[in-house]
Amino acid sequence: MWLLLLLGILAVVYLYRWNQKRLILPNLTNKYVLITGCDSGFGNLAARQLDRRGLNVLAACLTTKGAEDLKKEASRKLQTVILDVTDSQSVSLTANWVADIVGDKGLWGLVNNAGISLPTAPNEWLTKDDFFKILNVNLLGVVDVTIKMLPLIRKARGRIVNVASIAGRLTICGGGYCMSKYGVESFSDSLRHEMAPFGVKVCIIEPGFFSTQVTDAKLQRECAKKMWTRLPEEIQRSYGQQYLEKYCSIADQNLATCNTKLSLVSDCMEQALTAEYPKTRYSAGWDAKLLYIPLSYLPTIITDFLISVIYPKPVQKA
Repeated sequence: MWLLLLLGILAVVYLYRWNQKRLILPNLTNKYVLITGCDSGFGNLAARQLDRRGLNVLAACLTTKGAEDLKKEASRKLQTVILDVTDSQSVSLTANWVADIVGDKGLWGLVNNAGISLPTAPNEWLTKDDFFKILNVNLLGVVDVTIKMLPLIRKARGRIVNVASIAGRLTICGGGYCMSKYGVESFSDSLRHEMAPFGVKVCIIEPGFFSTQVTDAKLQRECAKKMWTRLPEEIQRSYGQQYLEKYCSIADQNLATCNTKLSLVSDCMEQALTAEYPKTRYSAGWDAKLLYIPLSYLPTIITDFLISVIYPKPVQKA
């Protein structure tokens, strides 16, 4: 009896959430959305996808070529701007540009998509500048852009969509990438509480490992080799050449398992911006839903063991 009652409750919850997901906001053609990192990857696809839905897309690209290429594949409504999220002056100029366009309507949606994943390597192989390079884009850039856009978003009682990662739940590699994504999670949570009284919703997208963009995976091996060559001889001896080879082989495995279906992430962005009742967190990819997020709730001793099985161990002791 209790089992049937539990199944009944789960069925009601599922149907309720399914029905909420189907409800789409009206008047999408009157809403403005700013997306960062639209040169390629998730941001580029999301810009074209939302443009087709009729939203007024303001696509921020890092390069002029990226902006020009995007315009060729979108409607005339889509507008582009050159934005370096690590440059506060560039962010301020973009905020003024957006304000002039949206006027009294305000900015309905902000998608903080711009990000990098390299340099990534064992922590001891990296320098402070290597950590800062990633944190400056993935975390501080998100903070700067969001804060400068908040007055426009509050005016529209709109949405903020931050692209984090399952690496913001479970640390899977050394370097600044996981640190930055943990920071995005924390910033998003605090922002959600602060913005709730203003009617602003904050959503987090957590792509799975297999949703990683292929270009990043291709560069991982080269990055590891570059970091290795600049290491002192003592550190190289401590880890051993076999460690480097095993680490690079993992990069090759990552490339082989990458999912080229970027719409797994862009669909989450679209749903977060257009749904009447958006979710707080979106998990993109089966591995995020069924593997990494469940792992993040397990006792540390279990996750440590599983990670130790995957990653190489030094063949010599210091």
